[in-house]
Amino acid sequence: MLKKRELNGHECQVLYELMTHPDVFPFVRQKAYSFEEFLFTTKQTIEAEERGELYSRTILDEWENPIGTINLFDVSYGAGFLGTWLGKPYHGKGYNSLAKELFLQELFFENEIETVYMRIKTENNRSRKAAEKLPYVLKANETKPFVFQQLNPRYHLYDLYEIPRDLFTMYYIRETETKTSLQQLEA
Repeated sequence: MLKKRELNGHECQVLYELMTHPDVFPFVRQKAYSFEEFLFTTKQTIEAEERGELYSRTILDEWENPIGTINLFDVSYGAGFLGTWLGKPYHGKGYNSLAKELFLQELFFENEIETVYMRIKTENNRSRKAAEKLPYVLKANETKPFVFQQLNPRYHLYDLYEIPRDLFTMYYIRETETKTSLQQLEA
């Protein structure tokens, strides 16, 4: 479902076309206004990951077609900001929450990430509702005032959400135990 980003012409072409949809483009952090610019930003992203500045994955559907990207930007002191986008045809089909779970497992269990933040534009109702459905996400506008103020120096443009490693780990353990119990009951 996730794979490291590649400078693959076909994959980049599909992602570029999905990203430029008017329902997607305004909410993409790394905007590209041409295919060549998308190739350039993809190359920069791959190089930044090699330097440890971010993590970036391509989200794939069941047939391994690229459908979006998920990233952890601004990695510093065991924390970073999550950025995810999916192509319009894949909205509302469960890919977002599944991609987040897989990515968070990698970040928390294979890397030294302690906290993942999400900044979501106040007018992006789809993303805010999706974030608030996840049981391991905390709204952090009031609990992380320093970070909130950095995102909103003049106006309240973004809501801040936090995913702490310990809360995600608790969720993951519970889910794993529930799946194991259900499999034992079916046997």
